[in-house]
Amino acid sequence: MKLYASPFSSSFAVRLALAEAELPVDIVWVDLATKQTSDGSDLAVLNPKVLVPTLVLDDRAVLTEIGACLQYVGDQVPGRQLVPPPAAFERYRLQEWLSFLAGEIHKPLGLLLINAPSFDPDTADVPRRQAQRLLPPRLDHVARTLAPGGFLMGDYFTVADCYLFTTLIWARYVELDLAPWPVLGGYFDRVAARPAVAAAFAEERAARIAARKP
Repeated sequence: MKLYASPFSSSFAVRLALAEAELPVDIVWVDLATKQTSDGSDLAVLNPKVLVPTLVLDDRAVLTEIGACLQYVGDQVPGRQLVPPPAAFERYRLQEWLSFLAGEIHKPLGLLLINAPSFDPDTADVPRRQAQRLLPPRLDHVARTLAPGGFLMGDYFTVADCYLFTTLIWARYVELDLAPWPVLGGYFDRVAARPAVAAAFAEERAARIAARKP
């Protein structure tokens, strides 16, 4: 498999799932500003949306969008419980979480991530205020769900946790104060300490540093 990715972007959630699944994958880095890839390939040919994550399977089939890629990865290693089995009710609960994270956490955080300088200085604070209004009740819901020491789906780590952890990295990057939700801080540290997550995080950080060098 190949994963077209950009450091700590949406593709990081899929990278974490692949690491937890211990599936072999080649990472092709994408400069999101120029759309140039580290191997010289044309991402637009594989994914007309020209976005990451773009997952190219061994049979050359292409998957895009976080939720689809995460569920595919989890299904490759059923014994690891990264996704519940097909037709199980918990499978729909997982899809519920993936949809919630995409629409209710990822989307408003995106407003903070793209805030200034891409916005007009006179209106740059508008999306920030909107995100800061929308996020607290949604983070309340996540925090209420997370039992101490647990994960989104209960006692076992799933691909939904890969997505939530990624969004919490973004929250820290934009300096969103998570102090009102101490359970989220404990959760972040717990997931960050997982060996597969820690290794992927270190590799992603190294790629980001390398990309910034002239």
